[in-house]
Amino acid sequence: MDSHRIVFVIFPGFQILDLTGPHEVFAQAERLAPGHELAPGYELATVAGVAGPIRASGGLSITPDATIDQCHEGRIDTLMVVGGSGRTQACADRRLIDWIAAAATRSGRVASVCGGAFLLAEAGLLDGRRAVTHWGSCAELARRYPLVTVEPDPIFVHDDGVWTSAGVTAGIDLALALVERDRGAETSRAIARRLVMFVQRPGGQAQFSTQLAAQRPVRTPLRQIQVWIVDHLAEDLSVPALANRAGMSERHFARMFTAQTGQTPAAYVESVRVEAARRLLESTDAPVGAIARGCGFGTVETLHRRFKRTIGVTPGQYRHHFA
Repeated sequence: MDSHRIVFVIFPGFQILDLTGPHEVFAQAERLAPGHELAPGYELATVAGVAGPIRASGGLSITPDATIDQCHEGRIDTLMVVGGSGRTQACADRRLIDWIAAAATRSGRVASVCGGAFLLAEAGLLDGRRAVTHWGSCAELARRYPLVTVEPDPIFVHDDGVWTSAGVTAGIDLALALVERDRGAETSRAIARRLVMFVQRPGGQAQFSTQLAAQRPVRTPLRQIQVWIVDHLAEDLSVPALANRAGMSERHFARMFTAQTGQTPAAYVESVRVEAARRLLESTDAPVGAIARGCGFGTVETLHRRFKRTIGVTPGQYRHHFA
């Protein structure tokens, strides 16, 4: 059985983790199951526009296995373009962009990590497709390439053989998803465990959690309340209850919480509860009713309404797609 050839495209100023994260996932797959009986082994290579060491944005250098002139024919099973602070100059490199466009025609699938989506878009490979990049660059991608449907929230997006992922570590999630397609969920989970990942995130997961999205309060009592909420989702999390725990009047608590987190207490609590329900739907087979009660929604109907309003699908549909 022929090997599965994965070619990583790098350029001056690329983000080192965009390369090494996915690269290590595929390398782990080989260490775990060399000569896999259900799928060919992975053959990994790096390609750049020029020979010699290519300096990453953080200062480390990688010597590519070949230049694009040396890699102008032959099968590519997965073409993966990385991102980095040098992507603007890379997008202006017509020779590199033309090579990516041509290489895509002989590739079984095409992928990008973080800002690598800009190179795919410049090559015309995202026209008419859905795509994602780092959350801080989604607006720019949409503005520069109006034929691309940019989805700012997901970890990664798959549309008709083209995969794009969000910022930096999302490339690891994308690579795990590709390994799962090639070799099954058991191998993908084993790699995630070996890499000591907290959770293997599905593509539909948000790029950052409610806790990260919210501003960090300056006042200690409000920071303590945020932590307490996460551990007590099934309890009374109304403004009167939270204000009493924080030792503030209800009006003062609500005003301070909103000013310092950017969200009202009610909106924050609902977001945390929905996020917790999402994690349980993804990672457990617990009944939906038990999840509703454990996350503080009380009934399946309430969870259904809040989930549908926030996520756009029902809990059952979400579990079907992302569990």
